[in-house]
Amino acid sequence: MSKSVFAVFIISFIFCAFAQGRERVVVVAHLADQPVSLSKGEIRNIFMGGVSESNLAPVEIGSGSHIRVIFNTHVIGLPESRIQSYWAQMKFSGRNKPPTSVDSVDEMISYLNENEASIGYLPEGVELPDSLTVIFTTD
Repeated sequence: MSKSVFAVFIISFIFCAFAQGRERVVVVAHLADQPVSLSKGEIRNIFMGGVSESNLAPVEIGSGSHIRVIFNTHVIGLPESRIQSYWAQMKFSGRNKPPTSVDSVDEMISYLNENEASIGYLPEGVELPDSLTVIFTTD
């Protein structure tokens, strides 16, 4: 009996890991009809407070969100702990401040819709208002 329970546990774990790895994130922006094409590196730079020619203001979903973890892993390329440490250093030194934070996907859509020149991320498949444009999709 215990071997079958263990086998079910292992299969479930593998399936969950595979399913999580396939979840995709779209990066969207309120561009006011301005065509913009950004690479993954440029998006990372915007969300980490670097200089960007696009002048887009980043918006993130609050920590603990599954979609944030996927975005940080696949686009930023850092775990949450490293990103929080980076922003703590930036705030302490007065060099930069972190992106605006919202609590949910619905709040993200609302914020982006109301604020031109803003950029954020959402789960793929979420219905978007006409004012928002998908500018990047994770692999």
